[in-house]
Amino acid sequence: MRRYVTYLRVSTDRQGSSGLGIEAQQRDINLYLERYSDQPFEVINSFTEVITGKDTGTIKEQREKAIQLARKERATLLVAKLDRLSRDVEDIASVIKRVDLKVACMPSADKFQLHLYAALAEQEREFISQRTKQALAAAKARGVKLGGLRDKTGKRNEALKHQADSHAEQLKGIVAPLVKAGYTTRQIASELNKAGLRSARGCEYQSMTVSRLIKRLRLQATN
Repeated sequence: MRRYVTYLRVSTDRQGSSGLGIEAQQRDINLYLERYSDQPFEVINSFTEVITGKDTGTIKEQREKAIQLARKERATLLVAKLDRLSRDVEDIASVIKRVDLKVACMPSADKFQLHLYAALAEQEREFISQRTKQALAAAKARGVKLGGLRDKTGKRNEALKHQADSHAEQLKGIVAPLVKAGYTTRQIASELNKAGLRSARGCEYQSMTVSRLIKRLRLQATN
């Protein structure tokens, strides 16, 4: 009988909009077990990690418990997606050496393929990071700043909405790649602030501000 220990991870500041919430991860894991796992199988335990924005993904106590149990019981560690385990290729490689690992969304991938995928994903994130820095610098040079309106006429709300829409479109080329790369709203806000950019109302970006910006652009957060 194939035995599994499952591991799920979410970030609290992105649970609402992320396609990798607990329910989505559990659905992918269940699909793997039903269609791709050796039969019969047993899930001996499941661990869930909740990472806050301040943790920046470095505190993974539940993951270590899951790995230890899988090793002890000679079970397979099962995650929904590889980035739920880690985004660091060296970290992923160390886990692969310690325990048998399966990824639900890549049911046929062996250890070598998982390692290769992790390396390629890391390269892509580094490329996106460099491209984003260039886009931020260009946006700053163009003066993408847009302060708040002081007009008190009856058309103020309409003008504010138009301003916010226009501001969002100017930042789409910067924000969209970050969302696709799995940056949290807190991390995106930090990148925009470091570049000296301001919101449509002339304020520093906060996690909630970025969340509204993402919704305005109709982007789908994936990580």
